[in-house]
Amino acid sequence: MTDRNAQVGAWLNRTVVDPSGAKVGTVTDVYVDDQTQQPDWLAISTGLFGTKVSFVPIEGARVDDDDVMVAYDKDTIKDAPRVEADGALSVEEEQALYAHYGRSYDAVPTDSGRPAPTTRTPKITSDTGDRDASMVRSEEELSVNKHSQEAGRVRLRKWVETEDVNVTVPVERQVARVVREKVTDGDATGVDEFVEGEEEVVLSEEVVDVSKRVVGKERIGLETETVTEQVPVSETVRKERVEVEGGELVGDDRGDLPRDSTR
Repeated sequence: MTDRNAQVGAWLNRTVVDPSGAKVGTVTDVYVDDQTQQPDWLAISTGLFGTKVSFVPIEGARVDDDDVMVAYDKDTIKDAPRVEADGALSVEEEQALYAHYGRSYDAVPTDSGRPAPTTRTPKITSDTGDRDASMVRSEEELSVNKHSQEAGRVRLRKWVETEDVNVTVPVERQVARVVREKVTDGDATGVDEFVEGEEEVVLSEEVVDVSKRVVGKERIGLETETVTEQVPVSETVRKERVEVEGGELVGDDRGDLPRDSTR
């Protein structure tokens, strides 16, 4: 195994991030060019539970702390053509991947002069390979989702109630008032005897007429609004630990670990 292959082999099971630092997935396989024997593609498990595999060129990839940073953003990788991680890339699959990532597709000419594309197979995998022993350490990751549910109901209800209303209304009425005036000599002309008689005056008055009508006063409605509040979520997750036991220091590609160390 070349130095480059050994270096890339240490990337297996590491987290992959894009140039912005966004997590993309985990390296599951490294596909090697059959002609040059150099690593060419990274197979990355993506999706909520790592059930999907996306391919990304290894060109421009590097180690960033404990992660592998690739040269393409997360959306570009997840939109890559779906290819089965079945151990080899067909000509059509690799052509589609090259086109998606904007790379030129190089082909190896044959004796007939017709180009025969090289194939890529996973020569560096998560199997034991050149290693004496290995194991995959897993851990649970907390997945928090939200859904809507009924929190209660609000109703508008109206009813009729009776109340007494007292108002004062001014009304007018006529009254009779006796007026006495002194009769002058001129007014007494022809009055030389007693005459019986009567005069009548009609008096009038205003009477209050009370009626009722229904009048709309105001419109009352209900509207909803959404408020956001912070809800703490606590849960217990499990993770596996790998303990290295030995009588001497065990070298690690991430740094030396002392004896009886736990990863």
